[in-house]
Amino acid sequence: MDDAIANLIENDPALLIPIVMFLVLGAVAIIGIFFGTITRSATAKELEKSRREIAAYIAEGSMTPEDGERLLLAGQQTRGKRRRCGS
Repeated sequence: MDDAIANLIENDPALLIPIVMFLVLGAVAIIGIFFGTITRSATAKELEKSRREIAAYIAEGSMTPEDGERLLLAGQQTRGKRRRCGS
């Protein structure tokens, strides 16, 4: 199979361009998926950290439950807007 591909490329060097483009675009797609996954994971981790901090402020009495709820809902509205835009 590899010899057949090598023979095709030797006979028609123009076939090398689509092959290289396919490999490069595939690599870019894989890298994009990888970093997108890392970004979503970090975002979820920071969101949970913020939720725990707000709960701690409410528990120690330096924030009212209504203020905490307002902060949490504000974050959900922002994320909802980004999702509707296609992100």
